[in-house]
Amino acid sequence: AYIGKGISLGKNVTIFPSAYVDDATEIGDYVVIFPGVYVGPRVKIGARTIIYPNVTILADCKVGKDVIIHSGAVIGSDGFGYSRDEKGRYVKIPQMGTVEIEDGVEIGANTTIDRAALGKTLVKRGTKIDNLVQIAHNVVIGEDSIIIAQVGIAGSTKVGDRVRLGGQVGVVGHIEIGDGASIGAKTGVAKSVP
Repeated sequence: AYIGKGISLGKNVTIFPSAYVDDATEIGDYVVIFPGVYVGPRVKIGARTIIYPNVTILADCKVGKDVIIHSGAVIGSDGFGYSRDEKGRYVKIPQMGTVEIEDGVEIGANTTIDRAALGKTLVKRGTKIDNLVQIAHNVVIGEDSIIIAQVGIAGSTKVGDRVRLGGQVGVVGHIEIGDGASIGAKTGVAKSVP
């Protein structure tokens, strides 16, 4: 494994061969990092978190305690932010924010959670996310929610506590889904839901 400079390691941490832990990261007690994982600079990982093979956690992201991240997940990739210039060409908007994953969250294989343009994309305590889910920049997902496979949530949407999103739900940006809402599989959500 590659271990960078200025790392803070808790007790009984396991880092398998072929993992890469960049500079100034903080890793809590009993964390397990499997082969092929990339942990970017200044990332913070809480105690007892398990990060399975080939997960990528990019710079400045924060992962809480007792989190499970399954293989192939990407935390902190750039949000999909572009603007058109005077010639109609797309120009990238820098994505300067972070991602924060609170305690007890589970993230499925090949799920992506984009960093915020500014501020943070946030997944709150106890939420469970299935495989192949896309969570865009500046999304907030409340506590104890369930997000099932192939859900896509567009930027700046707020999802409440105890929400259930069935498989292949598509959610537009800049809306709110209220606490306790339950949305069936393949639903397109085009406006706020109480």
